Amino acid sequence: MSRFPITVFTKPWVAEGLAELADKLAATGLDGVELAVRPGYQVTPETAASGLKDASRIFAARGLRIASVASTADEAMIAACGDAGIPLIRVMAPIDMQIGYHKAIEDHQRGFDALLPALDQYNVTIGVQNHYGFFVGSSTGLLHLLGKYEPRHICAVLDMAHCALDGEPVSLAVDIIKDHLHGLVNFKSAYRARVNGLEDEAVFKVRWTTHRHGGYSWREFAECLRGIGFRGAICLPAEYSNPAGGPQRMGDDVLPYLRKDLAHLRDLTADW
Repeated sequence: MSRFPITVFTKPWVAEGLAELADKLAATGLDGVELAVRPGYQVTPETAASGLKDASRIFAARGLRIASVASTADEAMIAACGDAGIPLIRVMAPIDMQIGYHKAIEDHQRGFDALLPALDQYNVTIGVQNHYGFFVGSSTGLLHLLGKYEPRHICAVLDMAHCALDGEPVSLAVDIIKDHLHGLVNFKSAYRARVNGLEDEAVFKVRWTTHRHGGYSWREFAECLRGIGFRGAICLPAEYSNPAGGPQRMGDDVLPYLRKDLAHLRDLTADW
């Protein structure tokens, strides 16, 4: 496996069984996956205790590692990940405007504090990813949320697509949060497209795209990560909008775009 394994978020694939999914993704040349552990997926929060062990075995038989899961972070999920040898649970930090930003941050931190003993016991890390909109959306916000924690407990999962939507430059974002990265970053692309006529007050919509068309440079992001000595997995979230509108691309419809992004990322990290 590469020193910097490249994984893919399995969110687009809902219908496949684990073995079928593992075969499909192994054929792309990926090193592993971030497994969606959510209702309706191959492993759910309710089945995680046994399901993650089975999934790890199935993926490992195809040469793939489960480097992270995307799920809720509670004691049961931490234990399930620890028992399956999965090092990181990726979450996001929504901001409920009914209580406001500051109270929402306090609530998130109170929840993290309660989970620290379990994270130590099972050697698992919670990774908080920034997300545009009513979430902690930038590296500045991530630092405010998790700056007091040791990265082995609560770390940042930097996603420059969301930083770019928030207007945060690549080099600034990486410098702000570099001491809180711990084993996982995201590479995906987005931009804001105007969706109404010029005669009206502007309305913009976020579009998800490949590396060529996003709001920041993948090359610059890779160079900044290399500059700080980043070590860990690089996840391709495989989010691509349908240009005709409607739902985001799902299932095998993402594969042509994923292969292009994977090839580009391999080139960027070839000499790390």
